[in-house]
Amino acid sequence: MIAEGLLGRLRAKDARRRGRGAVASRPGDRDRVRSRARSGRRRVGRRARLSLLCLAVLVALLGAGWLWFRDSSLVAVDHVTVTGQTGLDSGQIRAALVAAARSMTTLDVRTGRLRTAVAPYPVVRDLRVSAEFPHGMRIEVIERSPVGAVLVGGRSIAVAGDGTFLYDVPVSSSLPMIPLPVPPGGKRVTDAKVGEEIALLAAAPQPLLAKVSQVTTDGPHGLVAQIRGGPSVYFGAASQLEAKWVSAEAVLADPGSAGAQYIDVTDPQRPVAGTATAQSPTSAAAAASSQSPASPGGAGSSQSTASGSTGSAGVGGG
Repeated sequence: MIAEGLLGRLRAKDARRRGRGAVASRPGDRDRVRSRARSGRRRVGRRARLSLLCLAVLVALLGAGWLWFRDSSLVAVDHVTVTGQTGLDSGQIRAALVAAARSMTTLDVRTGRLRTAVAPYPVVRDLRVSAEFPHGMRIEVIERSPVGAVLVGGRSIAVAGDGTFLYDVPVSSSLPMIPLPVPPGGKRVTDAKVGEEIALLAAAPQPLLAKVSQVTTDGPHGLVAQIRGGPSVYFGAASQLEAKWVSAEAVLADPGSAGAQYIDVTDPQRPVAGTATAQSPTSAAAAASSQSPASPGGAGSSQSTASGSTGSAGVGGG
């Protein structure tokens, strides 16, 4: 009896299983299965869109929070350190930079605004700015250094190597003078000839710059630098200025050029030192080429000119 009961239950379970398979295999049931699958996919798509929307809202909130924090008093600039400024305008430069810096935060440093604050002071060439979180800022002022002074109407005005007039920089007696034909009308030199004379000074080695008393432009000799208590240096055209200064420095250091009234470095490879005062760069170069070869650091043979016998030295000629 027990065995028959178990056998009956197994047969009934098998029949139900076959019945479900038959039902699922009917066309209507297959459509319902596909419909349920589509509904599942739609639910997944809605969840994905909702997740993306939540993510976008979160990013927007974080961005707004960052902008608020960046410009908040929590990181406002309170302590400003300014270094590098000198001269008569140093106090005004510092005050302008401090005022501009305190309108910023350490997370939003606006260097352009700082440069605008010191634009009225031509001595300021550039700024180096660094923020010190949370409330500090350090500003280094990089100034233009004068290379000479223009002389106009009895007044001397310091001038930088880029031609900027430094009206508020005291003119030192050690600065070379440059005659200016007309008073300046702006922030920079506009006269082309004066611009070349300033470029000559800007290219000079610092030890030699302090020895130059004046720079002019002479027709036969081009650019001329007058050494204090020494010779005039003829540079010719405003080209190869650094090489010409190197050549002039070598001649000045050579004992063989002692007593020379001029040094011609029109050709920096064949410098000439002599006592004639009326030679042009062309005639000086021709005179050097007509001399017998000179040993390095030595003087060539003497030569005669129309004005008499003059000692001309070809120093370091190639």
